[in-house]
Amino acid sequence: MALKSRIISAAAVAALSALALAACSSGNPLDNSSSSSPKAGGPTVVGSANFPESEIIAQIYTQALNDNGVKASITPNIGAREAYLKALQDGSIDLVPEYSGSLLQYYDAKTTAQSSADVYAALSDALPKGYEVLNQSSAQDADSYNVTKEFSQKYNVTSLSDLKNVPVPITVGANPELADRPYGIPGLKSAYGVNATLDPINDGGGPLTVKALLDNTVQMADIYTTSSAIKDNGLVTLKDPKHIIIAENVVPVIASAKVDDKVKSVLNKVSGALTTDDLVTLNEKAAGSSKESAQQIAQEWLSQKNLFQ
Repeated sequence: MALKSRIISAAAVAALSALALAACSSGNPLDNSSSSSPKAGGPTVVGSANFPESEIIAQIYTQALNDNGVKASITPNIGAREAYLKALQDGSIDLVPEYSGSLLQYYDAKTTAQSSADVYAALSDALPKGYEVLNQSSAQDADSYNVTKEFSQKYNVTSLSDLKNVPVPITVGANPELADRPYGIPGLKSAYGVNATLDPINDGGGPLTVKALLDNTVQMADIYTTSSAIKDNGLVTLKDPKHIIIAENVVPVIASAKVDDKVKSVLNKVSGALTTDDLVTLNEKAAGSSKESAQQIAQEWLSQKNLFQ
């Protein structure tokens, strides 16, 4: 999933890394056997991952709920998936925007689901008891592997299948967690026979990752499909004929104790209105010269869609 300019301070990186490590050591972060049960009362706390798109969607959820009489607050920029799912487990947050394929593979690395409908159905079954997904959006933001135009032309690479014929070592610039993801380094090896190494760059395919690719510090970069950096820099997104990257629809994941008819109605309306083109526009506003805040971008989107007036 995708993305998303995601620069965080060195201090924040250290703190988030410690939180993610703690989450990883606890096993399944949504294992209710060691969690504090979410309480139905009190405001709904919406969390986000540590990149702008996730924070913007979390702001949309928060504002939409508040506009409809459901008390909600936001805890943004929690960290990577391990960290914010841990927060969902311990009751620090109740709701988070997610990406269907990546979340499914987190719980079921051997899933064969690929299409949006199949991934969503499998995800509903894979989630631990006490948590659920509401309606998914048509909006998708997936991980994608990108090379420079020069690299593509020099080595005749337009697909991940072509990488096995490249005579030079391939280093991938991406978030640290790509080392273990099924669509990451393991997937490149098992599906395409590519022995790539990872250069961990903790900005979610943002400016640091793009710079490393343009400087040839890395030869391939994981950049989310809704990032304007792909088009702006003339990058070549490699085809994925074996579908190691599966459907990635935006979907709300919520503690079941927080779900009622009003919450479901509000969030389903948001999902019904959100499109992939919207994600591109939202990201451009966050990364452009105006650098609007996530709160402002969300407010403008809700007004534009004429939701909850």
